[in-house]
Amino acid sequence: MKITGHAVVIGSDVDTDMIIAGRYLRTTDKSVWVEHAFEDYDKSIAERLKGSVIIAGNNIGCGSSREQAAAALKEAGVLAVVAPSFARIFFRNCVNLGLYVFECEISGCTDGDTISFDQSLSYVEAGGKKYEAKPLSERMKDILKAGGLAGYLGGQK
Repeated sequence: MKITGHAVVIGSDVDTDMIIAGRYLRTTDKSVWVEHAFEDYDKSIAERLKGSVIIAGNNIGCGSSREQAAAALKEAGVLAVVAPSFARIFFRNCVNLGLYVFECEISGCTDGDTISFDQSLSYVEAGGKKYEAKPLSERMKDILKAGGLAGYLGGQK
């Protein structure tokens, strides 16, 4: 099934504290995380996240291993994160929460561009071009199809 969203372009080395600052982690209210997403990076991003595909530079999600960063993106309505490289724990947190990740570089993409992907394949489309992503394992694909690790494990009974 093809999924389409709009691009929100961010830079390289965007750490988890830039995605959701530690001062907002005293609550488990995800709506607070959504409201303050990227506040210390670019305050205008939070309002553009719903239905978006984040196009990032290298090393997205570096820094602390907080799961709340991936949870904030998922809760805000982000459809996927595309980057040439991910911090390992952030990458796995995204998969475990059911947020699609694609390890590839998209050139010439700007905010608002239309981005499409097929959840069962390893490519992203932007500007009429297909960009091949590093393939995920079958287990990771199954976790994503189940909406995250909880759904995947619930279906394993």
